[in-house]
Amino acid sequence: MAEAEQPKAPQMRVLGQFIRDMSFENIMAQKGAPTDVQPDIQVQVNLDAKKRTADNQYESAIKLNITSKSKTGDTTLFLFEIDYVGIFDIQNVPEEQIHPFLMIECPRMIFPFLRRVVSDVTRDGGFPPLNLENIDFLALYRGEIARRQAETPPKADA
Repeated sequence: MAEAEQPKAPQMRVLGQFIRDMSFENIMAQKGAPTDVQPDIQVQVNLDAKKRTADNQYESAIKLNITSKSKTGDTTLFLFEIDYVGIFDIQNVPEEQIHPFLMIECPRMIFPFLRRVVSDVTRDGGFPPLNLENIDFLALYRGEIARRQAETPPKADA
């Protein structure tokens, strides 16, 4: 009796990471604003992913828009935008599962490196290092799927 072939376990290798685009503006220093303000920091997270030309290679990107304003006023302290990309070799993931894999697991792998970049840039930009909280990429993905489904009008029966 022949044994049924076991499905192979999914495999992911990080082939590289890089900053595709980055901008940091120290508005407080440019305007000569007071330095003894309490910051209110807002972080917007966007994800993107795409197939590369090489077999089994994909890009997964985390895009952050960070705005720091004074809690007591409308004074902007700094603006920080970054597009951080990981290049992955992914094998043994079924086609119907590749999109969630690219939008959840891949960002989870590169996030610690992005967190360090954000901390270093804000420190080097004249502010205390910004240590980002962990991001729940699964909840972010589910929220985006729910938003898209709510936007799509139901199809009328013909």
